[in-house]
Amino acid sequence: MTLHESLTRMALAAAMMLPAAGAVPALAQPPAQSAPAAPGQAPPQPASSTLGPQELVEDSAKRMLTELDANRAMYAKDPAKLEALVANVLLPKFDIDYAARLVLGQTWRSATPDQRKRFVDAFYHSLLRNYGNALLNFTAGNFTVLPYRGDPGDTQATVRTEVRKSDGEVVPVNFSLHKTPEGWKAWDVVIEGISYVKSFKTDFAAEIEQKGLDDVIARLERGEIKPAPGGGH
Repeated sequence: MTLHESLTRMALAAAMMLPAAGAVPALAQPPAQSAPAAPGQAPPQPASSTLGPQELVEDSAKRMLTELDANRAMYAKDPAKLEALVANVLLPKFDIDYAARLVLGQTWRSATPDQRKRFVDAFYHSLLRNYGNALLNFTAGNFTVLPYRGDPGDTQATVRTEVRKSDGEVVPVNFSLHKTPEGWKAWDVVIEGISYVKSFKTDFAAEIEQKGLDDVIARLERGEIKPAPGGGH
């Protein structure tokens, strides 16, 4: 699987309501829980620390899909507002630092602090840019969260979901989460048995071996690594 194909799967995962990312920039912080929702703005979300793994996935999906269904035309015309919505609703639920360490593997250990920070930031913004358009193609009727089978005392969890594509095909999607001091966060998504963390790790390793970590980071920062056209749908 190529790096472009992995990024395509990541965009598809977002469209399947991946509850994603940490380290949200200040301008993208979710509104305070007491603040009323403005038109075209997702309603305030409950604190992640109070939600179990299945509740986290369900809440993220409901909030995102409800807002998109109500204001789809606006978001289709304004990519900046769509990116802000993704940043507020989905990305705070994903442990991007942990995922980035797994994706880089041994390279993370040899990277400098500045390289690590740049990679995490560039990875985050790359996902943010690529999520929006895929999300516009999904509605509440596409997404189903299956009954959770985990134990309440677990610190690792898998939440199983299904997504119905436009052609009627049902795609199994499993989210891997772990418990952090801030509550449950997702760190991997497995689509039809394929882990995006493992796929990214393989693809980035090949890119880094050929061109070096700084080159891969720079390409992410410039937005040059993008999903393949028409991927996933």
